Amino acid sequence: MSSALEMLLKRVEELENQAAFQDELHESLNAIVAKQDGEILELKRQMSLLFERLKDVGETTSGTHAQDEVPPHY
Repeated sequence: MSSALEMLLKRVEELENQAAFQDELHESLNAIVAKQDGEILELKRQMSLLFERLKDVGETTSGTHAQDEVPPHY
């Protein structure tokens, strides 16, 4: 084989290796993003539940906060 053909084959092989590495990296990053998306959705759901519970607690105890009470000397 000629030197030019060997160089060309070597470059093609290197490009194939790089493409395989990039495909693997892409799939790995895609899996991470999908996992994080699920975690974010779960955190949003939990935050929504917490806000609802806080709102319910606030409604049941309105007027009983220390700032709403009249000091005893009045």
